[in-house]
Amino acid sequence: MRVTRVLSSLILLVVAYAPAKAGEANKPAADVAVSNGQDAQSRFLRVFGPTDPPYAFWRFCEEFAADCTRQRSVEARVTASARRMAELDEINRRVNADIEPVTDLELYGVSDYWTLPLAGKGDCEDYALMKRHLLIEAGWPASALLITVVRDEKLDGHAILTVRMSDGDFILDNKSDDIKSWNKTTYRYVMRQSYLDPKSWVALDPAQSAPPAAIAVATRAP
Repeated sequence: MRVTRVLSSLILLVVAYAPAKAGEANKPAADVAVSNGQDAQSRFLRVFGPTDPPYAFWRFCEEFAADCTRQRSVEARVTASARRMAELDEINRRVNADIEPVTDLELYGVSDYWTLPLAGKGDCEDYALMKRHLLIEAGWPASALLITVVRDEKLDGHAILTVRMSDGDFILDNKSDDIKSWNKTTYRYVMRQSYLDPKSWVALDPAQSAPPAAIAVATRAP
């Protein structure tokens, strides 16, 4: 079962990070969002079904189990009050300033390693994981804080934090100190954590959604 799940995850990641179709790199954000199955006019991201998480995320959950624990109850979207938005802004800016950007290859000798950057160094997913960790410590519901995989302006894989607010999905990003609605970014959205269970992931691109048969194979005992 473990080998099957790993192979399934690696196949999905190859699709997620593969070069986009010719011409997509030059499309404006709204056009890319629409071609991705998303409605760029909506403030809420559309989900296309379950998918396998990045393999490095499984290892992260083994090391930091508390950050991957399912809540007994799932809270509604967080109200976008002035206090909440100020807290988001403060943590986003603080983590961006405190963490030195270093690739996983430089730091750990592997291409992809997800962890909390406790030593003050890390790459994009480590920023996102730390922001999520600090917000949960500050009392935010984990169901509102979802690690998200996108393609950036260069169509490279990139990780950000999506925050589920009452008036839309907002993005915390190590590339910017400004908090933006998802549809005000230049990214192509691929997949993110499920708000129902932090260990489960959902597709934000219909091409990433795993069919029921694939899910059954991935969870069947050998």
